Amino acid sequence: MTDPLFWLGLSFLLVAVSLILVLLAALPALQAIARAARSVEKLADTLSREFPPTLEAIRLTGMEISDLTDDVTEGVQSASNMVKEVDRSIGSAKQQAKKVQITTRSVFTGMKTAWKTFTRTSERPSSSHRRSVDRLPPSQRKPLEFNQRSAPQPYSISEDPDEPTDDYSD
Repeated sequence: MTDPLFWLGLSFLLVAVSLILVLLAALPALQAIARAARSVEKLADTLSREFPPTLEAIRLTGMEISDLTDDVTEGVQSASNMVKEVDRSIGSAKQQAKKVQITTRSVFTGMKTAWKTFTRTSERPSSSHRRSVDRLPPSQRKPLEFNQRSAPQPYSISEDPDEPTDDYSD
């Protein structure tokens, strides 16, 4: 048993058996790797066919969303302008209503005065029937004081200080 050729042949035999066992053990793993490679290849083909149209659809969707956003922004601005215009119209209508109210009061007061004047008896009361006017003696009268202004102040029809007036002094 000291023959070196025997040991060399036995070594080669053991190496060959080991290689065969390794190949038999690796065979299922190599088959799984081959199946995975085929799946990756099919997936790559599918992606190369489906991905560009999907990207184009996503790009078009983004453009449509951008257009819709612009339309909504324009609609909001238009609605805001309409609200401002309605607010201005309501303010103008309020001012006109106040003017009409004052004019109506003035006309009604004038008509009442005219009616009283026309329905008054035509005879003039004598000086004894006239009302006596209480007057202060000249020593107790105070002189009138006038405040001078640099410019005349316009007439304001608003009774509420928070309401806008007709003055144009701004």
